[in-house]
Amino acid sequence: MGFFITFEGIEGCGKTTQIRLLGEYLESLGYRVVMTREPGGCAIADKIRAILLDADNRELLPLAELLLYAAARAQHVSLVIKPALAEGSIVLCDRFTDATIAYQSAGRGIDRTTIDLLNDLACQSLVPALTVLIDCDPQTGLERARQRIEASAGPREERFELESLEFHRRVRNGYLELARLEPSRVLKIDGSGTIAAISESIVGQVRNKLEVLAHAIR
Repeated sequence: MGFFITFEGIEGCGKTTQIRLLGEYLESLGYRVVMTREPGGCAIADKIRAILLDADNRELLPLAELLLYAAARAQHVSLVIKPALAEGSIVLCDRFTDATIAYQSAGRGIDRTTIDLLNDLACQSLVPALTVLIDCDPQTGLERARQRIEASAGPREERFELESLEFHRRVRNGYLELARLEPSRVLKIDGSGTIAAISESIVGQVRNKLEVLAHAIR
């Protein structure tokens, strides 16, 4: 039986680093781990990612953006996440449906009912067992993200980094509201701590969840 963990947070909050550290820890315990990301995670979804994050596509309409995310997610869930869970893997995913709620609803202003409908269609009832929300001040996060982009030799995936600070504040508030509404699923972590301290907190919470799951199966 697999276990699905998602990581969420604004740009530059440190998700990618913490996913890697948790994945290495779980593998050291003997778990089979699949690390993936959204948008992307498989060939077609990666092509959609290139459209969504390309700064040249600033004129992409919010509804078109939402539909592209849903299309990428449908591919990703069917081809990567569900098969890995069926094989008993722990799947760690960098962003999932909560990101769509935070960015496209809280950030863009799209009606939540529309987003929930598309998420349900794309996910086929799949819901994370645990979501790690790394909370971060938007200004700090954007500065980190822009430094990362400048240092990268890869594609300049910066369409969202070019949005206003106010947009990112709305996104953060959307995430915090999700954490308030679903405290049993969404684990809010202070992203201002050291990498080691954040990792230790996440590892402890995940270990507890896995122990509860193992006990329930027995």
